Amino acid sequence: MNIYARAGAWLDRFSGSILLLVARLGVAGVFFMSGRTKVDGILHITDSTYSLFETDYKIPLIPPYYAAHLATYQEHLFPILLVLGLFNRVAALGLLGMTTVIEVFVYPDAWPTHLSWAGLLLPIIFRGGGKFSLDYLLGLDPARGEKPKDYAA
Repeated sequence: MNIYARAGAWLDRFSGSILLLVARLGVAGVFFMSGRTKVDGILHITDSTYSLFETDYKIPLIPPYYAAHLATYQEHLFPILLVLGLFNRVAALGLLGMTTVIEVFVYPDAWPTHLSWAGLLLPIIFRGGGKFSLDYLLGLDPARGEKPKDYAA
């Protein structure tokens, strides 16, 4: 077998995990940077953030004060989990829910952007974080065909 074919066979073993890692890091960067625009310091929510949720980001059923806190904390916590590769499916599902709310209630004309975010989040939800994640290393989300670790035994 030539070097090119061997390299291709080796890369095939990790291709899904590499794609999932890039998806995790890419979408985490988008949401984390958005979260950082809402705070001063570590997690002190700015007055302008509260103002945005009162005027531009009107979400039904959730008061603006609580919506500002919820969105800000989600945009910090879920991306950190994705970068670490911990509870990937939960974090991706949370960000997909947030994306849906943004699409439906805040920026309905920005569907191409939101669709690209969904395109990164859906593989993580359906496939997990891949072999390059803490979920995989801890046996929380095994690769396809592997049995999960039984911690109760």
